Amino acid sequence: MKVTSIYILIIFLSYIAIAKNNNIKNVKNKIENSGISIDKVEAKSAFDYLNEIRKNPRLFNIELGVDLSYVPTKDKLIWNDTLARVAENKAKDMASKEYFNHIDPAGFGMNIKINDAGYKLEPAFYSKKSLNYFESLSAGSIDGRDCIKQLILDISLEPDINKGHRNHLLGIDYDNSNFRSSAKDIGIGFCKAKNRKYSSYISIIIAKHSF
Repeated sequence: MKVTSIYILIIFLSYIAIAKNNNIKNVKNKIENSGISIDKVEAKSAFDYLNEIRKNPRLFNIELGVDLSYVPTKDKLIWNDTLARVAENKAKDMASKEYFNHIDPAGFGMNIKINDAGYKLEPAFYSKKSLNYFESLSAGSIDGRDCIKQLILDISLEPDINKGHRNHLLGIDYDNSNFRSSAKDIGIGFCKAKNRKYSSYISIIIAKHSF
């Protein structure tokens, strides 16, 4: 009888310890994620604005302050809920862990995340866990439209022919592969962040299932 009571006491104390540990983790997560929120309205604004530009790029030369007369008209991008969910998770992860990179702290790139979420890709697209063919990132943008403007300006890269973010968003190919121009599915994650290095973290995924 005494042994049984001790056994019950041990189990009870173990449950208390587990509950206390879980409570500490929950409090820690709440602190880490405080001030972080997904803004679907700004994501939709970015989506609409990008499609406006793709419809007739040269009309935005003055507004964007860049010559887009060489960019051909592209088909309208199609919103994809799976890609949007992946983009939201990526944006939120960057904000909570305070990093800004196509590869997360665990070494995973966007391709494998997209495939694992259910948007199936060719195996060659995720042959390495760090691969990214479909994501553009922005941080510190005040809203969705500003995010698109900054990525199209792509001022960190020179010359224009190497504008990776611009090429991705506007579907520009230079190697006759039609790889970017044939990608039509899009998802955007816009995360607002307080008390972080950047006030916003944005992931834009424009993808297709195969070559």
